[in-house]
Amino acid sequence: MGRDAASGIGEMQHDVVESRQEVEDLSDDALTGAFRVLQRTRGHRYSIDDVLTAYQAARIVPSPSRYLDMGCGIGSVLLMLAHKHPLTRIEGIEAQDISFALATRNVERNHQAARVTLHHGDLRDPQLHQRLQGPFDLITGTPPYQPPGAGTPSPDSQKAHARVELRGGVEAYIEAGTRLLTPTGRLVVCADARSPQRVIDTAQRVGLAIEAQLDAMPYATRKGALFTVWTLGHRAHVAATDWPRAEFHARTADGGRTEQAHVLRRFFDLPVNESEAPSPPLNANSARSPRGQNP
Repeated sequence: MGRDAASGIGEMQHDVVESRQEVEDLSDDALTGAFRVLQRTRGHRYSIDDVLTAYQAARIVPSPSRYLDMGCGIGSVLLMLAHKHPLTRIEGIEAQDISFALATRNVERNHQAARVTLHHGDLRDPQLHQRLQGPFDLITGTPPYQPPGAGTPSPDSQKAHARVELRGGVEAYIEAGTRLLTPTGRLVVCADARSPQRVIDTAQRVGLAIEAQLDAMPYATRKGALFTVWTLGHRAHVAATDWPRAEFHARTADGGRTEQAHVLRRFFDLPVNESEAPSPPLNANSARSPRGQNP
């Protein structure tokens, strides 16, 4: 086991203590169709990056046999894919204690425990990889975006691990996914749009090729993406050398939801309010911090 993985497992033991101090009221929120999730009202909450990652993954591999969600958090992406693929065998990995407990509850309450297996551990741990029933023809990951030391982490350990790369960033997800992917499988990960070279360089190093890039924009009239959802596969099975780029615009210039946003909700069988009033524009800080904001 590498030094980083060993350190991450040590942090897991610390999380058990921290999580006892973080138990608080939970909200009960719609996720997809009849599926709902319990999530902490003042903790890490599922957000638009989770939804777009699940949306891209569900379309890119329409009928996977085995699917893995790395760093599954409270189970949001995993359950969105479970809803779209009712016959798929699913596994999830989550290191943080409180998120793993919530993911377990969310899988059970949505009656998915018979086909979903959750593993409490670090996605970089090769011993954990041996327990998985892979390889997988679809893998997803929504890693944190903020490098350690780039800012002050939240005192809430669940929020801190969801936002800061305390157990590695997108590189660790791509490296682990490469080892667990079938030859023709696809890996779908989201990453900070400001540093695309991290994904491009890591994919090149581990033998993957980029098949598609989806940039998430806060407003149709503003430049600068919130994050990017990348689709990758083994180089021998990805035909394109110059991959296509697309944009998702969450809101119109006046703050109303775009038709793309409505399509996203319909895709996951959620109601659409065509007469919803526009929301006030995001400020610069919130535009760069999509985590924890429900779509």
